[in-house]
Amino acid sequence: MSFHDIEYEVVNQVARITTARPEYRNAQSRRLLEELDEAFAMAGCDQDVHVIALFGQGDHFSGGHDLGTPDERKDLQKRPLQEGLRGRFDHSREQFVEKSMRWRNVPKPTIAGVQGYCIFGGWIVASAMDVIYAADSAMFLGSNFQFFTVPWDIHPRKAKEVLYESRFIDAVEALELDLVNRVVPDVELQASVLEYAERVATNDPFQLRMIKMAVNHMQDTQGFQSHVNAAHLMHIVSAQGERDPDYALKVPEGKRRPMVEKAFENYELHKKR
Repeated sequence: MSFHDIEYEVVNQVARITTARPEYRNAQSRRLLEELDEAFAMAGCDQDVHVIALFGQGDHFSGGHDLGTPDERKDLQKRPLQEGLRGRFDHSREQFVEKSMRWRNVPKPTIAGVQGYCIFGGWIVASAMDVIYAADSAMFLGSNFQFFTVPWDIHPRKAKEVLYESRFIDAVEALELDLVNRVVPDVELQASVLEYAERVATNDPFQLRMIKMAVNHMQDTQGFQSHVNAAHLMHIVSAQGERDPDYALKVPEGKRRPMVEKAFENYELHKKR
């Protein structure tokens, strides 16, 4: 199978999936997410694949949702979304909740290697993996996004603290918060992920599958999937609220900043405290 926005290969029983839009910081277009979905499904069904490793080309794992690159605009012209709330809900639900849940539950261990930006949609994809290795350069930015796993990824009190302020989490803090499993130098990220993945791949695939099912079931009995479903509705309400006529007036004129710039400002203030 040929792909446009990802690369896929199997080496030593490890499926290596790499998003390949480095010129856009691996922004998540509809086509990229659809290709990821195909790749995870293919790896999940392949008996020669025991482990799945996910990477992003270039300096950044993912700058988040594709908000309007030429490729995305062209795709939307060919495949327009249904207008109105129904269309927004259906698109949001399928692209960011149902796909992410499928990747979370794929019957193979999954490992993400994260470098540079891991913003919003990047956090979504990384959080759907079983294990996360972060490079020194990794910078995570969460929000009330569609697949809202943040209070499962880090303690709820820390989740509130970080999200209320809207700031980046660097690799060191991500490790302290148990958001990631390991932090390694950037130049060693891929090698470290693959070394771990190939070590895991020597184990019995059926036992690995049962272990994954048991751990995921523990979260599910605690309400993981129910929470994600409810939180997605809250995301839709939040997004609808941003369409209110006076939304921009809620932020004082002198405090208005582009999202990433503001998140870096808050990060720098946090480091000084």
